[in-house]
Amino acid sequence: MVSTGNFNRILQIHPSRRCNLRCLHCYSSSSPEERDQLSVPLLLQAITDASVQGYTIASFSGGEPLVYKPLPELLKQAHQCQMHTTVTSNGILLDERHLEQLTGAVDLLAISLDGMPASHNRMRSSEQAFEKMAARLEGVRQSGIPFGFIFTLTKQNFRELDWVANFALEQRAKLLQIHPLAEVGHATQSLVGYRPNPSILSYAYLKATRLREALGDKLFVQIDLTHQDLLRSNPGSFFAEESLINQEDYSFAELISPLIIEADGTVVPMQHGFDRNYALGNLNEASLSELTKHWRQERYRAFRELCQQVYQELTAPAHLPITDWYETLMQLAKTSEAGEKSTTVSTVQENAIV
Repeated sequence: MVSTGNFNRILQIHPSRRCNLRCLHCYSSSSPEERDQLSVPLLLQAITDASVQGYTIASFSGGEPLVYKPLPELLKQAHQCQMHTTVTSNGILLDERHLEQLTGAVDLLAISLDGMPASHNRMRSSEQAFEKMAARLEGVRQSGIPFGFIFTLTKQNFRELDWVANFALEQRAKLLQIHPLAEVGHATQSLVGYRPNPSILSYAYLKATRLREALGDKLFVQIDLTHQDLLRSNPGSFFAEESLINQEDYSFAELISPLIIEADGTVVPMQHGFDRNYALGNLNEASLSELTKHWRQERYRAFRELCQQVYQELTAPAHLPITDWYETLMQLAKTSEAGEKSTTVSTVQENAIV
């Protein structure tokens, strides 16, 4: 179950959109042709600022983060700031050299897995993606780095959940995270209509619940879906209290988590590609500390109103009680007038620079 207001305050960093694969479902539209990347000094300062703001986890994704050569330097900085670290990888580049760099620097390695070999290869646009990833797993185990799998749930692969869970168990993974496909990035062109419908989401939620009960501490199973009962009983965990809280009583990490740094320097709440009406601004224009300060003043109220709209929509009586909080938030942000009524992102940046 997802709880956006949990105790894990996450800073998610996409240092580059360069990748060794061209996956059909890539939300950041990464590929081998992409060359944009953020500078090391900019990211080191952002990590430091985020730790001061209360973030406890630095999560690195991409693109393929292993092609970003300064990654070990960023991981070291996060640890020096007392933050836990995670790296999300397609697994193909986890050779001895990269594992040596990651050992002691990464607290959790998340490896993408899109189903059985044929499904995985089709999603990765590579006939050898599964074979190459699987061949690296023995080295990962020998390195001692805790690792898990992230499974992207679609209309086509939802029946493969049992296979995926068994594979994760066989490989001695610690975690299986199930995340519904979001039709953003490459998926807007390559996977139109592949997003799971409400019936499939409900099936996956029940399957994950049963797997969790059956496997116990052998494998932690997480699914990024929410039951209506949880929403109704705990609106604060979804930033949807009826009254606006006093910001001064909370760190920024308590107000927004996850916080996303995209590969062009744009900082957004909640999820990569979040509507720019709610963006904090760009790190190339102002520091993270400056951006968060002005977002509190100029954008926070609009964001909270958006969350309350989503809460009202998702807690209304429904035939199926399983909901996708993140996806609904993303979609409503695109159509909401709340962001348009707030100060523009460019104005926030100008204020931050002054």
